Amino acid sequence: MKKKRQIKRRQVKISKKDEETKLKFFKTYIPGFDKLCPEGVPVGNSILVEGGPGNGKTIFCLTLLKNMCERGKKVLYMSFEEPEGRLKEHMKIFGAKPEEYEKKGVLYVKRFNALDIARSVEALLSEAKKELLIDVQPVLIPPEFQPDIVLIDSLSSIASAFSGEESRFRIYMEQLFRYLEGNRITSFLIREVASPAHIGTTFVEKGEAVSFLSDGIIVIYNVFYPSGIRKRAFEILKMRGADINRRIVECEIKRGKGIVIHDKPVKGKYVLT
Repeated sequence: MKKKRQIKRRQVKISKKDEETKLKFFKTYIPGFDKLCPEGVPVGNSILVEGGPGNGKTIFCLTLLKNMCERGKKVLYMSFEEPEGRLKEHMKIFGAKPEEYEKKGVLYVKRFNALDIARSVEALLSEAKKELLIDVQPVLIPPEFQPDIVLIDSLSSIASAFSGEESRFRIYMEQLFRYLEGNRITSFLIREVASPAHIGTTFVEKGEAVSFLSDGIIVIYNVFYPSGIRKRAFEILKMRGADINRRIVECEIKRGKGIVIHDKPVKGKYVLT
């Protein structure tokens, strides 16, 4: 009888451990996105949102912000470009209510200076005698706000602050991804690319190692047709820990709604950039 009880206790212990290591997922409530990633986004993933100028990267993140805040998720929007007031006005165009979210304690919008980050990393490296393994506090999360999701706009601005210092930019990004992963914070990081390398071009993006460090990559394309028409397309290129529907589908930007991802693939003769 004693032996049977011991076996039972051991089984309970294993099941609890399995529960702790099991991936958790969340839906974005962007219908087309959730069809491409039916399980949902793994909690704690760091995801790049890539594309050219004006493709809709920021609007995708603002649409996500609206959906998450309205469902009680806490979102931190870190801007390295636009001031807080302008961002909030932009949110309203696409149906978000930033002041209401702030009152409820589910939204924090903060503008940061990328040059300040670059200087702090340089100072820490100097103190560490140029050693690569240093303890850098990569993001200044407000102590009074513990986010579920962080939106960073943009990595391109941060990279430009490390101009001529590629190794330091990589160190910073490694520390940033480690910090977010360690704190189980899901992040979406906007990065502007002139021509995504995975579609067969020879363009090499500054800080390309970021693609290998990230858990996921979302790409928003310009689609050019021979007739002269330009449209947008959307793809989830990778999502570590989740099954994805590997299709390039049509998408568009709608006032009052944000990004709308359609459940139909891009067809015909076209060029992606």
